[in-house]
Amino acid sequence: MFDGLQDKLQGVFRRIKGEGRVSEEVLRAALREIRMALLEADVNFRLVKSFVERLEERALGEEVLRSLTPDQQVVKIVRDELIRLLGEAGSELQVEGRPSVVMLCGLQGSGKTTTAGKLALRLKKRGRHPLLVAGDLQRAAAVEQLRQVGEGVGVPVVTPEGDESVLAVAERGLSVARDRGHDVLLVDTAGRLHVDERLMAEIRALSELLQPTETLFVADAMTGQDAVSSAKEFAAALPLTGVVLTKLDGDTRGGAALSIRNVAEVPIRFVGVGERAEELELFDPERMASRILGMGDVLSLIEKAEQGLDKAETERLAKRMARDEFTLEDLRDHLKQLRKLGPLAGILEMLPKAGPLRGLDPSAIDEGQLVRVQAMIDSMTPTERRKPQILNASRRRRIARGSGTRVQDINQLIKQYRAMRKMMKGMKKGWMKKAFGG
Repeated sequence: MFDGLQDKLQGVFRRIKGEGRVSEEVLRAALREIRMALLEADVNFRLVKSFVERLEERALGEEVLRSLTPDQQVVKIVRDELIRLLGEAGSELQVEGRPSVVMLCGLQGSGKTTTAGKLALRLKKRGRHPLLVAGDLQRAAAVEQLRQVGEGVGVPVVTPEGDESVLAVAERGLSVARDRGHDVLLVDTAGRLHVDERLMAEIRALSELLQPTETLFVADAMTGQDAVSSAKEFAAALPLTGVVLTKLDGDTRGGAALSIRNVAEVPIRFVGVGERAEELELFDPERMASRILGMGDVLSLIEKAEQGLDKAETERLAKRMARDEFTLEDLRDHLKQLRKLGPLAGILEMLPKAGPLRGLDPSAIDEGQLVRVQAMIDSMTPTERRKPQILNASRRRRIARGSGTRVQDINQLIKQYRAMRKMMKGMKKGWMKKAFGG
């Protein structure tokens, strides 16, 4: 996400840097480019106008025009204004009463059902006992989808019986929650292809019945301004308490993420960053602004690593690298650890787009290559993994057959492994030796 906007903004900053001391004319040209970049990213045009006006007021001040580092000053101003535009940081669900009711609403296909499961898992990790309610009786297979989502996160689901109406299912959900000791009721509602008055009347009635403590609008970031205009309509009809932006890991221009909070006048609370149940994060405007500017989101990457990696195993592999004992078996274990972090494209998105990563397209990363490498190493005997120098032609043919690859792939793997070992030998004399005593 944001790749196109990142590239354009980075280009603006590089041109300013190349000017040394900048003139008012250069800054005005840069602001015009920023304006066009935001519009092309599908940011609401009224928002772009006010945003660029604030940038102009600050950028044409003495702090930039007289600065020895005008590019850094402009980056700081743009980042500050982006953070202001994105609003406050997300907050956890407010659960009061027994049960506390959380209602999800939004257009069809926005990811409400998946988000319900993610929120249920998040609540479980906080020591809560959620219950899911299937309130989408419009879409075929919606009830079954929620049942599967609930099963995946270990949360029970109340489903319609016979010809029950949405209101009847919701009322029974409240009773089940009270009887079985569930403290949070998560209600998945019917999606709409557009803002439909009949369905809006239904969801208003549902809200009046349930009196939810949280009403979240779920928006697909890939739908751009459609999500923004829909959020405004739902905010007028319901007491929204926040927005959940889904599919931030997708190929989207990012305009909805920048526009929705201001147009709908509700904060962004959570962002969905992947398909897995645990891939729901609190919204952080500072980290989002850094990603938009191509500065990466290293803090999120560190948190992801802390949650997904086995610390003892990571330290063991690092020590073996430092002692120059890193084998193909260790490489396989390292790849297993890496894959726990999720798709490589998502990891690369969190890294700053500078140096060797500039111009790298995360979507072009071949995830299947990791699987093939692991298959090749798994097809070797323990001795071959520890001593790859014994891999003669016949052994390589056998490994290729066993892993469904070609001999050329085995040759390439060994070549890359040797290059890695050579690099590690050089590192051994540096910081890794100090860190691990290798």
